[in-house]
Amino acid sequence: MDVSEVIKKAKRGLDGYISYRKALLVVLVLLVILLYSGPSIFRLVLHTRPSLADSASRSLSLRLGRFWPASEEHDAHILHAPALPGEQSYLPYVGNGYIALTMDQESPVYIRNGRTLSLPINFRPVTLVSLDGMAVKEAIVTDYTSGIVHRIQSWDQPGIGPLDVTYQTYAHRSMPSLLFQDIKVINPTDQDAIVDVEQMGLGDWPMATTEMIKLQHGEGEHEYIVVSGSVDLPNSKVIPVSIVTLKVPSSLQVLSKRSVALHIVTAINYTEPILKKAYAGAKEVATQGALAALKRAVTGSIKNLRNDHSKVWKELWSSGFGISHSKAENALNGDLINATLYHVLSQAQAPLYEVLTTEEQRASILRDIAYAEGCYGGHQTLQAERLWSPLDTVQDVNRVVGYWILTLEKQGCHQLVRAGANGIMQAMLLSFGGMRFKNQHLEFNTHPKDLHRDYYFRRLSYGNATHLNISVMVQEEDYKAVIYTALDRSDKNYYACDAGCLDPPVELKQAKQAFPVKLTEPVTAILYITSDKVHMEELKHTIHVKEIALAPAHEHHVIAMHKHGHKWGGLPTVFWLTIIALIVIFHLFLIKLVINEYCGGDVRVRYRKLSDF
Repeated sequence: MDVSEVIKKAKRGLDGYISYRKALLVVLVLLVILLYSGPSIFRLVLHTRPSLADSASRSLSLRLGRFWPASEEHDAHILHAPALPGEQSYLPYVGNGYIALTMDQESPVYIRNGRTLSLPINFRPVTLVSLDGMAVKEAIVTDYTSGIVHRIQSWDQPGIGPLDVTYQTYAHRSMPSLLFQDIKVINPTDQDAIVDVEQMGLGDWPMATTEMIKLQHGEGEHEYIVVSGSVDLPNSKVIPVSIVTLKVPSSLQVLSKRSVALHIVTAINYTEPILKKAYAGAKEVATQGALAALKRAVTGSIKNLRNDHSKVWKELWSSGFGISHSKAENALNGDLINATLYHVLSQAQAPLYEVLTTEEQRASILRDIAYAEGCYGGHQTLQAERLWSPLDTVQDVNRVVGYWILTLEKQGCHQLVRAGANGIMQAMLLSFGGMRFKNQHLEFNTHPKDLHRDYYFRRLSYGNATHLNISVMVQEEDYKAVIYTALDRSDKNYYACDAGCLDPPVELKQAKQAFPVKLTEPVTAILYITSDKVHMEELKHTIHVKEIALAPAHEHHVIAMHKHGHKWGGLPTVFWLTIIALIVIFHLFLIKLVINEYCGGDVRVRYRKLSDF
């Protein structure tokens, strides 16, 4: 049969009468095609990036490209101005436990007040570049792993082309008095440009005095502003504060096809609270400390200083936590967890890496980190809603950080908190899983019913020479959780046993080893880890349980709720709605057939019989 005959047959079929059954069959086929291919087409349309009409938007998108992989892994946060649909408005924030700052141009410097960096100093160091009369496209990227906040601007010049400005802002980790702002203006167009530079600087601070000084470094002499003052406290005491910052130019000329860089170093130094009558002497001490910190910075390489800072953050972030993404309503996911970790660490100093830390102090910090007995003593913090509140404002950040530090201190982790950012990171990781160091071993105390999502604990510290990787995986086939444990590094042999420790201890290796999740009566820890094999062999005689068995599988609707956002399994809600609609349509069609075949036929017969008379 050739093609022409097929076409003729198709035409005859279309020209003929189409019955209700044929029409229903066609509708069913179209609905099935739409059901299965429609969502894919819809997602393709939605996920296709919109065409960027103006050159500034295209330029901004290109410069953001390198941050997207980290953002997808929740190691960075991207926030457009204004925010795009679906973007979380986590506060762009830099801090090192000594000073802190938001990226708002009106933001003051914040210094320590109790457990948080919540005491504002009315000096606004954020410097911004602008192009008079031009519109700007802007986004801010908070890179958690490097501790640097990137602001990217693209100024639209109609008929000329975009002019880009990139900012890198960070509060230095190893020299905590220093705040850096590295600004670069890029002019790829064929015309020269003049940009305005503005720093709000000193605000309403009646107690402050200012003076100008000149320092010789780099390519010549530079002018700096010295601001000295005090901040009143409620207890009739004051905190002397001194700030030294570069006097920024009012404008910059950027030649065609060239770029201009501006490196702004600000030193902030303050003392412990003192009586007001002692302020005169303390003021000089604070000023000299700020000047000394500034001179250490300006005599070094900007690139090396930035690398030193990022190296500390990468070391802090070498430990971490991951969790499988949940589509359930109000579920806690990796973006908020990492944002919270970043903000808490930004409000904690890292004395282990600071240049002014003595060897004796460093040894004491290492002892605090190595001995974590009693931490963590509370319930699993992943379920504590107060600890996972929004991070949209400075007040939000200070409230959440305050709750975290207070919780860790009161739940046996005060020694790790005292060790600074390194210890706090480890304490938070322990709290996520309800893990606890207790009498020569580490316990994993999470209840089996809470292990309905995949967890990943990365480089959990067991002393200073050993790190553990612990993961919990929910199996696809039976919805049961399995624990996998491996050594990241170690200085001795380590052993593990599951709930009850009835089985012989298993020596841990660098390769992952599986442990079943068991449920005991009464409930006990689901995993024990120690370097003392004899201690572990004896441990089973101290875990007094009536019953022990494999933990039951999680219910299907619980897993489905996290994986798909509803309890009907892997199929979307529209599928079930379509099935219901088809069932209703089928029954209506069936009823119509019955009426036509039986009731309609009887009426015609009766009509013919009556007409015979």
